[in-house]
Amino acid sequence: MYLEIVSPEATLFSSEVDSVILPGINGEFEMLKNHAPIVSLLKEGTIKINTNSQSTLVVDELHASIVPQKDNKKILTVKINSGTLEMKDNKVIILAD
Repeated sequence: MYLEIVSPEATLFSSEVDSVILPGINGEFEMLKNHAPIVSLLKEGTIKINTNSQSTLVVDELHASIVPQKDNKKILTVKINSGTLEMKDNKVIILAD
């Protein structure tokens, strides 16, 4: 599935991913490939991006808000204040603050 995280300043992340865990307004939820189409509001929290099947992933200083977890470098995290998510046709777009 393809994930794109966009803020008012820049595109924070844009790549194929295995799954994404999100801070929904009614609790944390995970999205996998072939998830049903959905639109959801996100609250303050951390987006966790699972990139296990990726052989290489470049996180440069432009994307400094993307942080690999200490115990698992294939899980990336992004802190958000709020946001909106749309999933359709295996593409997830997150508009984050």
